[in-house]
Amino acid sequence: MATHHGLDLGPDRDLDALPLRERKKIQTGVRIFRAAIGLFIERGFDQVSVAEIAAAAEVSKMTVFNYFPTKEDLVLGPMEQHLDEPARVVRDRAPGTSAVTALREHFLAALERRDPATGLSDDPVVLDVIRLIHATPALALRATAAFDRRAQRLLADELRDQDPAHDELTARVAAAQLLAVRLTLITGNHLRMLAGERAADALPGALDEARRAFATVEHGLGTYCAGPARGSADPA
Repeated sequence: MATHHGLDLGPDRDLDALPLRERKKIQTGVRIFRAAIGLFIERGFDQVSVAEIAAAAEVSKMTVFNYFPTKEDLVLGPMEQHLDEPARVVRDRAPGTSAVTALREHFLAALERRDPATGLSDDPVVLDVIRLIHATPALALRATAAFDRRAQRLLADELRDQDPAHDELTARVAAAQLLAVRLTLITGNHLRMLAGERAADALPGALDEARRAFATVEHGLGTYCAGPARGSADPA
């Protein structure tokens, strides 16, 4: 999983290397997160109270809110830690590297790691979160708005700062295209995982689709779909 308020919710972090206080903080956050997801999957997001989550995690309600300010944050908070990731990738790219290349290579590397942020993860907890978002309109709406507004604004601002020779419209259009590619690929990977595919088996196809999708942005649509409209008469 990802981080939330500095908490690593994934299984791979080496907690033993951390100071005791930080280790306990992370462990408490993970316990709250996993208790919440388990209850939401069992009974539905709207049917579970924060008090019940606190009881399941053996903490107080105040502790839950200290880690996750809203009930929606219990599901979406870890994912939303990635909203500034595209902007950071562009900002930290090597000199002479285009924004498209930087984002493509970053996404491909994340796919190879089966990073949940790419959608290509068959970890049971990750799949539970995806199912929960799909089944809960309020969560799906917030997730869509986060990507459409916050992530796009952050990336557009970074693109404009990095290339002031182009106007703001160009930066906004570029950000929208690049994020649409990422979101399309992530959604496709989610569907693969929800259909029961193993992440390792789906990886080659996911890598191929990612290369093709970013190439479309890099080279432009050009004359795509320039043929006769459907139903038009053939020329005599």
